[in-house]
Amino acid sequence: MKDILTERFIRYAREHTTSDPKSDTFPSTPRQMKFAVILAEELIRLGLNDVEFDRNGYVTATIPANIPNETPTVGFIAHMDTSPDFSGENVQPRIIQNYDGGNILLNGDTNRILSPGEFPEIRQYTGQSLIVAGGNTLLGADDKAGIAEIVTAAEILITRRDIPHGRIRLCFTPDEEIGRGADRFDVQKFGADFAFTLDGGELGELEYENFNAALATITIRGKSVHPGTAKGKMVNALLVAHRITAQLPPHERPEHTEGYEGFFHLAELSGTVAEARQEFLIRDHDSVKFRQKKEIFKAIANQLNTEYGYQAVHIHLRDQYFNMKEKIEPVMEVVELAKQAMREAGVTPKIIPIRGGTDGARLSWMGLPCPNIFTGGHNFHSPYEFIPIPSMVKATEVILNICRMAPALRFPL
Repeated sequence: MKDILTERFIRYAREHTTSDPKSDTFPSTPRQMKFAVILAEELIRLGLNDVEFDRNGYVTATIPANIPNETPTVGFIAHMDTSPDFSGENVQPRIIQNYDGGNILLNGDTNRILSPGEFPEIRQYTGQSLIVAGGNTLLGADDKAGIAEIVTAAEILITRRDIPHGRIRLCFTPDEEIGRGADRFDVQKFGADFAFTLDGGELGELEYENFNAALATITIRGKSVHPGTAKGKMVNALLVAHRITAQLPPHERPEHTEGYEGFFHLAELSGTVAEARQEFLIRDHDSVKFRQKKEIFKAIANQLNTEYGYQAVHIHLRDQYFNMKEKIEPVMEVVELAKQAMREAGVTPKIIPIRGGTDGARLSWMGLPCPNIFTGGHNFHSPYEFIPIPSMVKATEVILNICRMAPALRFPL
């Protein structure tokens, strides 16, 4: 399994599939459609049923049940795009055999070093083989590793008849990294009773809680006057933007938070004296605190508009996704299934909240309970990304165990 899985992941990682948040097409980039065709053709060659590549870029397939009794249909989902936070073009994966615990010089013109001093978690993989990129790009284990693990498990299930399982559905989605992965996902057509996204991080991660998320887009209309005669007249939109940022709790920024702590994240700022624009990400696991965070922006806008005497600040709030915990708790059998599948693979489950979102978060609210399972990777969205090959093997074993054990769940859930 290891060699096939490694080769498959490296082959996928070399495909340029970065999504584009500024695009108004779906998927956001043609290169994702190209990769979707590659995946669909591979699934057909492997002998999966009902392989479909639709006009929205979703790739779906079925592994038929090999047992006669009626059982739940389990799904496995991963996303094809890589993050636009860092270059995903011309990815050059490299295997570090038997990592020695020291610095890894990443090839590239930047001389970047993957150092245990900066990333101490890498030391736990001493003696294992790691895959890294070339220093100028991300690796793309988020989420090419998830795809490779699912496809490798599917190949094993198709070629081996000694693993009893019910009906299994697979889906590979576009544009997850820009929050659109579930936009055109047809839950009813997918036809699973529950599913798992393979989109987590280090070995053992199992997640069924995530942030509630919203985007605050703030438009500031200033008053531009010649600075020589500006006294009592000018309203500098850039300084108003600074005032808005300064009124948010400084300890509730990403760089000061962890675990269940929410945050305000200034993600974009642009403008002139006459007009400025800000985008803030609002995140919190707690629904009450989430609502309170949104209200803070409204209060700031009202205060400033009153002070300036005109509509200087306009705020548009858009909810992006919600905490899947509310939808998973009624079907915790699904989480227990994943925990037991990990234990039987020799992996200790690590139940942690997602400090972000997944396709599974939105799909859970769309009627498809969908916790998230580790892929094995670290340092996603950066040139320091790496993934231990043994962790990928374990993720594939967990998928196989879930398929084998799922028929024992009560049906329907």
